[in-house]
Amino acid sequence: MTSLKTLVAALALGALSLTGVSLTQDAYAQDKGAVGISMPTKSSARWISDGDSMVKEFTARGYQPDLQYAEDDIPNQLAQIENMITKGVKVLVIAAIDGTTLSDALQQAADQGIKVIAYDRLIRDSANVDYYATFDNFQVGVLQAQSIESELDLKNAAGPFNIELFGGSPDDNNAFFFYNGAMSVLQPYIDSGKLVVQSGQMGMDKVGTLRWDGAVAQSRMDNILSAYYTDKKVDAVLSPYDGLSIGILSSLKGVGYGSPDQPFPVVTGQDAEVPSVKSILAGEQRSTIFKDTRELAKVTVGMVDALLGGGTPEINDTTTYDNGVKVVPSYLLKPVSVDKSNWKDVLIGSGYYEESQIN
Repeated sequence: MTSLKTLVAALALGALSLTGVSLTQDAYAQDKGAVGISMPTKSSARWISDGDSMVKEFTARGYQPDLQYAEDDIPNQLAQIENMITKGVKVLVIAAIDGTTLSDALQQAADQGIKVIAYDRLIRDSANVDYYATFDNFQVGVLQAQSIESELDLKNAAGPFNIELFGGSPDDNNAFFFYNGAMSVLQPYIDSGKLVVQSGQMGMDKVGTLRWDGAVAQSRMDNILSAYYTDKKVDAVLSPYDGLSIGILSSLKGVGYGSPDQPFPVVTGQDAEVPSVKSILAGEQRSTIFKDTRELAKVTVGMVDALLGGGTPEINDTTTYDNGVKVVPSYLLKPVSVDKSNWKDVLIGSGYYEESQIN
């Protein structure tokens, strides 16, 4: 009877780890050990997918994953990470809300020999970041801008075309890579006058959207339209994320875009979230960027296996990601641009979505 109770208790603890419920020190001693996974929020479908993928991969490899979501609350994320450190996780995988706020906690981790992997968002201002697993974020921006370039036929059309620019959250290091990647394509057209930013709002200090908030993007688009487009039309909007794109499109619909006489401008996006894929099929949003979180989870688990096994994780970039203290060795995956022409092959064909989720 005692052994049966022990088995039931062990199974219950395993189930708790999959739901992100805090685990005891005893639970952390099982199998290959515990891995703390700190995600920023459940408000975006992509972070839910990231968390689910990592739990699946880590569990399959014999680890005890402790997945926690901080709901975009910086003190909450810090407390969750400190709690994981106290419990003795072997590795921390962190997608930071604000990549500049974790230095003290990471020093605590380093003092206890806990390795740290920055997950998709670079952790800044700390020497205690061992590796970084992400996508080629500069290329994400390039692909978004190339969608605009192609749809407006900028290489051949005379123009001028009106464009407005949106950036991601200024406390997310990736937002700058997205913006700079896009501007590497768009800036020459702006300089030549083929693209015109009627609002004059350029640079991340003016176009950034704190916490990637779609409502903030919608409000800013409302203001831009009322101030600069009462007698002009918008031809394109650079949006770095699907959640912003939905807000931007709502603003555009509010002033009559989406009719035969006033078609939607080219609006980009990122993360291939279901509402935006549906929007693309409806002829609203023009494109999005797909980043396969399953592959990112596999890369991350591979890094952990190598670290805890005394090996060296596979990396493919040793120059790009300077966090202000060190260049963090990184593995970059390739993003994929998705539009009406390839959505089924990329999203359904890969098994990322079922077609019933879209149609």
